[in-house]
Amino acid sequence: MTKNSTSPTRAAWTGMVPVDDTALAVTDTGGPGTPVVYLNGQFATQGYWRRVIADLGPGWRHITYDERARGRKSQTSADYSFEIAVRDVDAVLAARGVERALVVGWSYGAFVGAHWASRNPDRALGAVLVDGAFPYDWIDEATEQRIRKLFKRLSPFMTLMRPTGLTPRMNAEQMADSNIELGRISREGELGPVLDAIAVPTRYVVASGTSFGSKGDEQEQIRTSLDEVTARNPRIRVSAKVPSNHGAILKKDFHAIAEAVREAAAQGGEPASEPGQPPAA
Repeated sequence: MTKNSTSPTRAAWTGMVPVDDTALAVTDTGGPGTPVVYLNGQFATQGYWRRVIADLGPGWRHITYDERARGRKSQTSADYSFEIAVRDVDAVLAARGVERALVVGWSYGAFVGAHWASRNPDRALGAVLVDGAFPYDWIDEATEQRIRKLFKRLSPFMTLMRPTGLTPRMNAEQMADSNIELGRISREGELGPVLDAIAVPTRYVVASGTSFGSKGDEQEQIRTSLDEVTARNPRIRVSAKVPSNHGAILKKDFHAIAEAVREAAAQGGEPASEPGQPPAA
């Protein structure tokens, strides 16, 4: 069992956390274990993490939540920006009385986790980034138009699915804007310095094949950007390259993700390596 003396033991809790003009649905398993906060894919929900959580078991304190307008309960907002997504991590942790945590993010959540860990070296116990947060210039004007057309085409279907909580309560323009913003944040000149500044143990779990909206080997090309990242920052490693694709990784390769969490946590108490030196084993 892992423990974190910086956060008090709390009872299990499920409820709503008010933030700005909205409220987020949060689940906290409580207990004395190391707090792990899970950051969802762009339009996904906290339920996606159930297999990872089950693999890790009750020795950890698992905190999940649905972002603004996601899931069945999190409320809508006037702000769906990336910056607010990073700030909401702090709001959730503060509401649950957690000072330090290990962040685990998939896809969009990997970007959120990378930014949060980079900005909070004294609060982040480590980070696990699941098939996301790759610094690569993939967005251009043609891609932006492709994204807008895609969400406009999918809008009727997504509207019908909203009562199930499987699609967000955002309109097509808001979803497209969020995806385009992510493309801009992904640029090497934007994300590279964020990753270079991470001072805590960070593990990537990388999928294979395509992701939603990608073409051909586009996604695999994007993933190659990690080579330079790990060469520059010895605190960052690829824990596993798994066979499942981007959309199936939490379902099919949950064990690899849980192992990466254990790796990051095990290294969390060690000092950072000097530049140019290999990280601790």
